[in-house]
Amino acid sequence: MPVDDLLFLHPLLGADDSWSGYLVETAADATPEGKTLARLCQNPTVAEFDHRQPWLLPTQTGVDNKSLISNLVQVFTSAKLATSKEHEENLRKGRNTLGLTLASGEKLPMTGTWDYLLLSASHARTLPPFTLLGQASRTIIVVTDVHSHADYTWSQGNACSLSTAEFLLSRNSAGKRADMTRIKLLEMLALIAEDADTAAIEGIFRQEPKLSYSLLRLVNSAALAPRSPITSFTQAINLLGRRQLQRWLQLLVYADPDNGHHPNPLLQKAAARGRLLELLAPALTPALTVDNPGDAAFMIGVFSLLDALLNMSMSEILQQLPLQEVVHQALAEHAGPLGQLLQAINSAESRDLKTAARQLDALSISGETFLEAQLTALSWAAKIHPAP
Repeated sequence: MPVDDLLFLHPLLGADDSWSGYLVETAADATPEGKTLARLCQNPTVAEFDHRQPWLLPTQTGVDNKSLISNLVQVFTSAKLATSKEHEENLRKGRNTLGLTLASGEKLPMTGTWDYLLLSASHARTLPPFTLLGQASRTIIVVTDVHSHADYTWSQGNACSLSTAEFLLSRNSAGKRADMTRIKLLEMLALIAEDADTAAIEGIFRQEPKLSYSLLRLVNSAALAPRSPITSFTQAINLLGRRQLQRWLQLLVYADPDNGHHPNPLLQKAAARGRLLELLAPALTPALTVDNPGDAAFMIGVFSLLDALLNMSMSEILQQLPLQEVVHQALAEHAGPLGQLLQAINSAESRDLKTAARQLDALSISGETFLEAQLTALSWAAKIHPAP
């Protein structure tokens, strides 16, 4: 698979921890072909996203032609700026929205020179006080390579409007131990994994009323959009069916058990992961031989972030969940095709894109298949906003 044919889509977090934009990247040293970016810009699925949110793409001649992205930002890199002057001038004359990615340690441009400025968290934290505040008066600051919760908290307090979300993959050392609601939820997930009867699952909800509230908020979200509101567990299982309800129960662990008014970015990330693995599973060769491979792939994607959510090791969590062997091995050791696919998604979300490209190539997943799956998964997950 040509590396230049592969695009990686990253949701950007805004001030309220919700998805507020998207960063599009290629593997290290890869130059995307015009047709690759056009495949993204002209894909009907992009029209399903919030048109107010920006999409930051590597700049390419003609990339804005027939684009279905309403808020398109063409991003230059400082290393190639000197050789792209004519292209930059043409875009400025056409009143396009432009961004600049700075290399670590480079001097910041004059305030207002660029609409968007991208710099790493480590670079941003070396700048003199108030430097970013001055830039942010006329430029939207996007901080990247945010690998720790501390870096994310710092960026929120220092005029950075958008942030990448690598830190979500790690456990928060300052986080609290799992509360009783989530421990009860692990009990419920164990029942689901064993395909327990409805009465046993309802018993967990009776012990923890907050779970019922959170579940109803989740299944009434825009991602599902039932014609009439779902008001009870029984109604939910009758309307959705057991298989679909099981998926929402898997995601429920990431919902805010108290009031749900503040979004948990892990919820949307887990949803997107589950859907992405499900969509890519049929593309694996040789074909998977497990029962219900889509369900297994979805569960692997969703459960793969439980350690970050619960601040527990994955081995501790897996001891409490009687999962089928293919799911257990994928989560515990990245074993098997689904485990290798999870590893590739981990690399992509960590923005180790060169490694991710190599891993996807080893799994025979084409750039076109990966792009389509990412768009579909992100579009679905972006709509998961529990109603107030």
